[in-house]
Amino acid sequence: MNVFRSRLANRLAVSKMTGLIFGGVAFFLLPVVFSNADIFLRSAVWLWYITLWAVVWVFGVMERIPVLNLPFSYWFRGALICAWMNFILALFMYDKLTVLMQDTIFVGYSPFWIMLEWLIFWFIVDYLATRFVWEGKKIVD
Repeated sequence: MNVFRSRLANRLAVSKMTGLIFGGVAFFLLPVVFSNADIFLRSAVWLWYITLWAVVWVFGVMERIPVLNLPFSYWFRGALICAWMNFILALFMYDKLTVLMQDTIFVGYSPFWIMLEWLIFWFIVDYLATRFVWEGKKIVD
């Protein structure tokens, strides 16, 4: 997939388009799962995930964890970014998520559940960005 001349730009395009698609699905499915999800929450989730996939793009140039000098493969990188950023989202929206979850089958679960809930999607996004555009030094060559 060579939309742009730069592999870095291609990786960004793949990441952002995937974020746009999955965020759009979340936008339209939120009212189905959570009957009291308003337009502001739905828009925030959509924009959050579009932005978050850009973070996946940024970390795609790292093949190793610098401090520990360990491999930083796409499956670990995507999971780590997902868990951390959704942890932050749960911290900011804890009260709203708790209220939303009361009307669903998720009643009694912690709002921090979203850290694991989106894990598979992050794996998919980082896999697609790596598969179609590469990672690490291959991007900037």
